[in-house]
Amino acid sequence: MLEVPKITGIRPNDWEVVDRAFDSVEPQRIACCNWADEYPYTPDVRFRMFHTGDYLMVRFDVAERYTAARVEEDNGRVWTDSCVEIFIAPDEKTYYNFETSCIGRMLLGAHRQGEKTVPASAEVLASVKRHTSLPSTPFEERVGDNRWHAVLAIPPQALFLHDIRQWSGMEIRANLFKCGDNLSHPHFLSWRPIRTEKPNFHRPEFFDHIKLAK
Repeated sequence: MLEVPKITGIRPNDWEVVDRAFDSVEPQRIACCNWADEYPYTPDVRFRMFHTGDYLMVRFDVAERYTAARVEEDNGRVWTDSCVEIFIAPDEKTYYNFETSCIGRMLLGAHRQGEKTVPASAEVLASVKRHTSLPSTPFEERVGDNRWHAVLAIPPQALFLHDIRQWSGMEIRANLFKCGDNLSHPHFLSWRPIRTEKPNFHRPEFFDHIKLAK
């Protein structure tokens, strides 16, 4: 179980203060290359996490050779670009996929087994604050020593099929990912191992427990 600290007195839009808060949090690696025979490329990816009560704060730091951001809109095919993701399950029946490209475009939906995905509304998407080190303009693939980070500030209301008001004291299940389906070197990395034949992040049975401090 990952224990996530609570750090109060921080405004999510004050990104410099947020970055200093992340400095006090131990990074975790997103390094499980579950399908190495077919997709051996492994960029260096780490995440840090804390919460303020009102927001779950997640920072991804990426070092990779191949980076692209072609998707221009929210709720688009962001997983085809250089993309980082956190999937959150607040209960045993439902999980939410927060997928964010390197320029801050986001895909968010709610999933329940046997039911159609419920996409987030524009209002819910706007409630998730995003900050990336790269400019927000889309671009074709760049090859080189590409380093970037993305920060998400997720309010509990973004779990929009639930009525959750505070992160404090919650226990959730989650997994975190890095992918790039349409890059010249596709890759599919996870924080916790996924034991499937082909890449598939939508497998909540492989999520791990996360405890958010009171």
